[in-house]
Amino acid sequence: MLVSFASLFIYTFAIFLKPLAAEFGWSREAVSAAFGIAALAIAACSPPLGWLLDRYPARRIILPCLTIFGCTFASLSLLTRHLWHLYAIFLILGIVGNGTAHLAYTRVLSTWFRERRGLAFSILLGGGAVGAMVLPPIAEALIHAVGWRASFAILGAGVLVIGLPCGSRVRERPLVSHAATTPATGVSVREGVRSRVFWIIVAELFLISISQNGAITHLSALLTDRGIAAEKAALAVSAMGGAILAGRLFTGLLLDRYFAPRVAVCLFAISALGTFLLAGARSFPVGVGAAALIGFGMGGEGDVTPYLLSRYFGLKSFSTLYGFTWTAYAIAGAVGPVIMGRAFDATGSYRALLMQLAVATLAAASLMLLLPRYKTSFAASEDS
Repeated sequence: MLVSFASLFIYTFAIFLKPLAAEFGWSREAVSAAFGIAALAIAACSPPLGWLLDRYPARRIILPCLTIFGCTFASLSLLTRHLWHLYAIFLILGIVGNGTAHLAYTRVLSTWFRERRGLAFSILLGGGAVGAMVLPPIAEALIHAVGWRASFAILGAGVLVIGLPCGSRVRERPLVSHAATTPATGVSVREGVRSRVFWIIVAELFLISISQNGAITHLSALLTDRGIAAEKAALAVSAMGGAILAGRLFTGLLLDRYFAPRVAVCLFAISALGTFLLAGARSFPVGVGAAALIGFGMGGEGDVTPYLLSRYFGLKSFSTLYGFTWTAYAIAGAVGPVIMGRAFDATGSYRALLMQLAVATLAAASLMLLLPRYKTSFAASEDS
């Protein structure tokens, strides 16, 4: 449930993009830049947030971040026609965003699970996929019923009313919690960032993020441009969320049984196929199918990264290293929506760029073939 709130501005952005552009006369590139600013803020703030999570109880980080996130998202209901106002709000959302997301909760979960960690991650991260399924149609229905301003206020209030009580119940496993006398084992941050494995993971994430975030933020606009009704376009975004959930659950089962990089190769190939299909999608069935394929691969990627980090590097600096990978993911996430908006503003089409992004996704899949067998030397101490 909690992870779904982190996906609020990600998966509803595509629904609000056209109403905001129409209301204030902004270009799609200009509106997309707000998403890019949030992504860059996530990039800058993820390592410090990770450092805090490695040293203090996660609840102390999660609750303030949820409070600021909910209030800030609701404040979009008061948006003015000044672009700097939109950008300032999304900057704040980005600063606190990962304190409400995977970065915070995977650390907690890693202290409770080892043998079934892949499945545990998939169930946890499935909360974001649930958000991707239910939030777009909810946002579309709210906009139709009460307008975009009231929709922002209602969604932001939901974060506070539901999220804060749930966040107050988050606890790490006592043995490896921050107050424990026996510290979590693993490599230091310095050792991790000097590893070739770490940089392969970072490069793969960068390529995947450009493609996925570009597709997510412009999916609704792309489909409605091609004659598909707004309600059906929102359903396509929701279908992507359903596929993300399926991808995460299925990947979690596979990670506990097979070598994770090989699983990732298959997932990224599926996502690349979806991007190719989206480039030429001109009907609702093809658009939904493309969105589902992208979402399935995206869901699996969400499981693979924290799983690999925990297996290769242990838990001692897990959140900090995960924060650095989020930096790469978020920087690319800032680039993807902006270049998609620029491509449309310049050519009136997303097709050529989507074809290039599909190739980038295949390149990310090939990088996974370079990873060695992951380590198991931290397993015994995690269970002790």
